[in-house]
Amino acid sequence: MHRQSCVVTTLSFVVTLGLASSAVAIPILVDDFEDGTTMGWAVPGPTLVPPTNVATGGPGGVGDAYLQLQAIGGAAAGSRLSVLNETQWTGDFRAAGITAIRMDVNNFGPDDLVLRLLFEDFDAPGPPANLAMTVANVAVPSGGGWMSVVFDLSPANLIPGVFGTVEGALTDVGVMRLFHNPVAAFPGPGLGIPTVTATLGVDNIAAIVPEPATGALLIGGLAATLMRTRRRPRP
Repeated sequence: MHRQSCVVTTLSFVVTLGLASSAVAIPILVDDFEDGTTMGWAVPGPTLVPPTNVATGGPGGVGDAYLQLQAIGGAAAGSRLSVLNETQWTGDFRAAGITAIRMDVNNFGPDDLVLRLLFEDFDAPGPPANLAMTVANVAVPSGGGWMSVVFDLSPANLIPGVFGTVEGALTDVGVMRLFHNPVAAFPGPGLGIPTVTATLGVDNIAAIVPEPATGALLIGGLAATLMRTRRRPRP
């Protein structure tokens, strides 16, 4: 049975208790890809392998849609695994109370992957004003099947990029980017994302808030902060 759709663009939020522990957390499901689209996830610039919506085979089984990301290695466009969203995943994550991002992933490709999130704040044409990157390795082994992974957004697990501060980025997110890199680094002076051969399935991307009461209060708050579609120029 499929998880009930909870699409931000329709303001239809489904809040469910998701972590079986004494510290209750609430996943607010945002991107389940059941609408047949990539839900705003895209690759900037030219690529031979854009993200695609696969209609079946997600963690829910037959008929469960998911997002497929690919990287072809080598030196051509599309050699690196990096995808971004600058539509619904924007706004003030701190004010919304988001403490983590959770998603289901499946590494169909031949190479093991290490995933990270990058949050980008662009205020004008040119370089970003602020960047924040997750530090802890989120390892996704090849052939491991569908698994749930969590990106901790606590200050201890975030480092600034080559521009600005962590809090500056998290309080004014214009782009959320998912990418592969075994090292906590993103393109900048002397830095880069390694090439890789990859086919990655992604589903049920969820923003996590820590308390049941907070989840109820955030229905309006998330709509205000995460629904802002800001298409700021990127360098």
